[in-house]
Amino acid sequence: MDKRKIEELREKVGCAALLEQDGWMVDVKESTRRAIKYRRDSSIVIVIHGGRGWFDPLSTAKGDVFSLAEHLGADGFVEACGRVAGVTGFVPSAPAWRPAENSKTLGSIAERWRLRRLPRPGSLAWRYLSEERYIPERIIIAAVADGRLREGPQGSMWAAHSDSAGLITGWEERGRSWRGFATGGAKDLFRLGPSDSVRVCVTEAAVDAMSLAALEDLRDDTLYVSTGGGWAPATEAAIRALARRANVVIVAATDNNRQGEMYAERIHEIADEAGSRFMRARPCTDDWNEDLSAA
Repeated sequence: MDKRKIEELREKVGCAALLEQDGWMVDVKESTRRAIKYRRDSSIVIVIHGGRGWFDPLSTAKGDVFSLAEHLGADGFVEACGRVAGVTGFVPSAPAWRPAENSKTLGSIAERWRLRRLPRPGSLAWRYLSEERYIPERIIIAAVADGRLREGPQGSMWAAHSDSAGLITGWEERGRSWRGFATGGAKDLFRLGPSDSVRVCVTEAAVDAMSLAALEDLRDDTLYVSTGGGWAPATEAAIRALARRANVVIVAATDNNRQGEMYAERIHEIADEAGSRFMRARPCTDDWNEDLSAA
């Protein structure tokens, strides 16, 4: 196949078409318009760049539609071209996003965060965290004081993701009947605790980060972070930056299940590459919030 035909295929066939034909399903709750999460069993692929790029948050694999075909099992580039050509004209189903008309009126991430109220004793988000998730008030107070929490709509709470400079990039949205991530936002890390901590505990959700903080009585040498259920490139870069600091120990405090183990292995690799110390901390149940609820 000549170069011109290869470029035509690259333009015509998006990564979503290849994944859907291969039996992958969209995880709408964990997706945004710019980063669509596909799942098959315990495997994950995130489609980005308008469908032209992808990455595997559980490994270093990433690329275009041809490298995706190889990632899905094609034996070499020639076979990958054949697989891509085989889905020419296939139109993937559109994810059931929240109403599109609202997206046109959304302000910037910083503005939307600023306009939301802080949780306070008795507020719906406060009650969700304390009554539904059993987060102690001292932990909620600490997270509010750190600027990590906001009142979301319909009794939900927003837990901020920020970069190393403290800039809010998005937020995890959790409530009694809703979970998601900020529309138009970008995952980095939810961070609770001193930024210069020598111990960093990496969890999969902000609620788990706060739960582990409660179980450990909010250690003053520890930064509790959350990846928000999956790794964007910025998330991995943030963990690498933390692992490169002097005398730091990276604790993989991910869930006690197969996906949690895969995340922990990736964190271990990052710690080894950075030359930092590594530890694995497993909850007794599936996750730290379940442990806290049972305590």
